[in-house]
Amino acid sequence: MMVDMQTWFAIQQLYADYASAVDSGKWDLWPEFFTEKCVYKLQPRENHERGFPLATLSLTSKGMLKDRVYGITETLYHDPYYQRHVVGAPIVRQVENGRIHSEANYAVFRTKYDKESTVFNVGRYLDILVQTPAGLKFEERLCIYDSEMIPNSIIYPI
Repeated sequence: MMVDMQTWFAIQQLYADYASAVDSGKWDLWPEFFTEKCVYKLQPRENHERGFPLATLSLTSKGMLKDRVYGITETLYHDPYYQRHVVGAPIVRQVENGRIHSEANYAVFRTKYDKESTVFNVGRYLDILVQTPAGLKFEERLCIYDSEMIPNSIIYPI
């Protein structure tokens, strides 16, 4: 599916800005990448491919994303770490009714303060993007991770 270069660059910029925001630890920026009515899911590949609804994390509104940010910053106790995203070039799969269906592969690396960096989570984003007055936003972001073996806690957004 083809989109014009300006739209493709806007998609690329959205993906890069998203990764930068979640890697910087500026958690208040994260919900602003989404529409008010949105879906954010972290789901194993097998469940996604088999049509099973079970997800590791499922948030269904911008308010729920803000609640997650509150949890990250105010209530969750965990061993702090840095994370770094490497995101492949987005592929536009479909444009329909003002919605852009795109996907990109991702790898997230985690570094604990006193340890070496490790591969933390690998998979692909399946996204639905919409144009808003503030630019492109995620209406839906599915983070479909490849391995069924994941750390027992995923605190930060993928």
